[in-house]
Amino acid sequence: MAACRRCCSCLRLRPLGDGPLRLPGRDRALTQLQVRALWGGAGFRAVAVDLGSRKLEISSGKLARFADGSAVVQSGDTAVMVTAVSKTKPSPSQFMPLVVDYRQKAAAAGRIPTNYLRREIGSSDKEILTSRVIDRSIRPLFPAGYFYDTQVLCNLLAVDGVNEPDVLAINGASVALSLSDIPWNGPIGAVRIGMIDGECVVNPTRKEMSSSTLNLVVAGAPKSQIVMMEASAENILQQDFCHAIKVGVKYTQQIIQGIQQLVKEIGVTKRTPQKLFTPPPEIVEHTHKLAMERLYAVFTDYEHDKISRDEAINKIRLGTEEQLKEKFPEADTYEIIESFNVVAKEVFRSIILNEYKRCDGRDLTSLRNINCEVDMFKILHGSALFQRGQTQVLCTVTFDSLESSMKSDRIITAINGIKDKNFMLHYEFPPYATNEIGKVTGVNRRELGHGALAEKALYPVIPKDFPFTIRVTSEVLESNGSSSMASACGGSLALMDAGVPVSSAVAGVAIGLVTKNNPDKGEIEDYRLLTDILANYNGDMDFKIAGTNKGITALQADIKLPGIPIKIVMEAIQQASVAKKEILQIMNKTISKPRASRKENGPVVETIQVPLSKRAKFVGPGGYHLKKLQAETGVTISQVDEETFSVFAPTPSAMHEARDFITEICRDDQEQQLEFGAVYTATITEIRDTGVMVKLYPNMTAVLLHNTQLDQRKIKHPTALGLEVGQEIQVKYFGRDPADGRMRLSRKVLQSPATTVVKTLSDRSSIVMGESISQSSSNST
Repeated sequence: MAACRRCCSCLRLRPLGDGPLRLPGRDRALTQLQVRALWGGAGFRAVAVDLGSRKLEISSGKLARFADGSAVVQSGDTAVMVTAVSKTKPSPSQFMPLVVDYRQKAAAAGRIPTNYLRREIGSSDKEILTSRVIDRSIRPLFPAGYFYDTQVLCNLLAVDGVNEPDVLAINGASVALSLSDIPWNGPIGAVRIGMIDGECVVNPTRKEMSSSTLNLVVAGAPKSQIVMMEASAENILQQDFCHAIKVGVKYTQQIIQGIQQLVKEIGVTKRTPQKLFTPPPEIVEHTHKLAMERLYAVFTDYEHDKISRDEAINKIRLGTEEQLKEKFPEADTYEIIESFNVVAKEVFRSIILNEYKRCDGRDLTSLRNINCEVDMFKILHGSALFQRGQTQVLCTVTFDSLESSMKSDRIITAINGIKDKNFMLHYEFPPYATNEIGKVTGVNRRELGHGALAEKALYPVIPKDFPFTIRVTSEVLESNGSSSMASACGGSLALMDAGVPVSSAVAGVAIGLVTKNNPDKGEIEDYRLLTDILANYNGDMDFKIAGTNKGITALQADIKLPGIPIKIVMEAIQQASVAKKEILQIMNKTISKPRASRKENGPVVETIQVPLSKRAKFVGPGGYHLKKLQAETGVTISQVDEETFSVFAPTPSAMHEARDFITEICRDDQEQQLEFGAVYTATITEIRDTGVMVKLYPNMTAVLLHNTQLDQRKIKHPTALGLEVGQEIQVKYFGRDPADGRMRLSRKVLQSPATTVVKTLSDRSSIVMGESISQSSSNST
């Protein structure tokens, strides 16, 4: 059948009888997806949103029209396409099976991937972290009980190297879901706020971000509600941070209005799901009668710890579920389980709302007991143990050479502007931390996200000119809430124990939220903010904030409601700041400032001055000497400039070995203080066709005296002059060739009648091991 050459907008669809839609001249029936695609050509819509000096262009209806929803968001020449698809049949999962994938394309930056397949493989850390931010922004707005497989894919179409694509992807996800028939209570809008010279900048360019003291991403919902926040900051003041949030929320409302305008023009109708997985009211009511009093007794027994409380709750759960199965034999297993969960959550939250108490006996603003230790293991460069309640984190610090810094692929650099970094924090959460068993595999998304947050918290206090690459590892040994903020506290202690001259100590805390909604107005009627929350506290927000006594360095707000007012966020920041200062006071009792010097078994850095003329000898053929030195002693050598090399040794003993090795390879290459124009006695060591190899002193590397410099006459071979190996001849020194550093000698000029004086030489070394980078000096930076 010949292909139709008419464009989609010119097609005329008409029903044939009562059957499906058909094209004129075709017998094959069209599916619903094909009809949607054919009409898409005429359904292109676009809207532009002004964000101060920036413009956000949103369009839909041209690309990926088989998806339930698709959108392209563009700023400058950076464009991101986002698609959303959700199944119409429910998933067997007992949760919202939402998958968000943000994928960077090398072609979008005009590059080819550098891996051996020359194509995109796997997901980078940046892609995973951006996917998490998008997920946290859109997940709270799905209806409760919507357990249908849903996938949101974000593809970079073009990257101009000026405008960041991650915020565009959040807005693209909002548009794609809003324009689809997927049940979703959006839209949302997202902006990035930078702070340059004390002024807030909306969606700053990459160049502007390099001089910004703040990197805040805010996702807002209608009525100036906040859905998600993610921030890193250069220790900025609390009032500046709060002002930036308000500015961000203001501009998110403009984006939301633009999306709403697009939705109105297209006329979106949301589908009705087959079923929303919520427990029947009659089962919940019966569960309340069966278990409420026993649950209340457990939650108000302050002698329980995490394990015993969980065991007591599970015992009540098993008995209650058996009774419910007898009472409601036709009920699904999920309905029975979820009914108990609803009642347990209601009892837990009512104690907080009505009695201002938590299940561990604390009031709403009290911290758990905190214990700190440093210098846990003498052999480590730095170590600390931070214990907060039943959350225990062991942090270690390791120094290595600057060559060990994390290298960024040139494609990632082109897309994200991320360059090498010499500070990193790696977070580990083994299964035994929660009394479980499981596979110990690579880093999962949660571990990557928690580690990135703790790294953001500590990075601003690390000196920029520190002579080592720093790796902080945070291993969670026990977990009962806020292990990422415990990692920030433990990491700060470990850095000071290692002698890193941090500008200030850093502490972090998690703030929770329990709300009571007005069912008629759909608004928050009452709420309680909780300082230092436990794991699984049945709340509505996990608000993590870290910083110093002076200001804020990192923030992450994971909100489970469709949005919360700015007022609650401001109160949470204030409450967190008070708790943060209290934590810092406790930490300062253990160690209040960095150690004056690093540990004796710590790494050492020294410099070597190698004249240009001696570099070939020092490096060796094909880098042989350097490779052998690094293999035998474990040191790392990097070139600083033309005549300076930096030697990193993991221990002082390794540096001693490296010194001996360097002395040995340079033993026969001792430079002399030669005088320009002076005459010296040279010894012939080898006869060649082009000339003779001579030495001015025994431990010198032989140099070539070319045939043209042997005699006034033109000769083809040195034997024509009767020269032999071992013979001594007089030569005149004319310095070194500025291009390659070779010594310039001549015998020919001495055949003139001018008198000469023969100089004698004394040994003197030119390759000098420089002073080590002292521990005290590095700490003073």
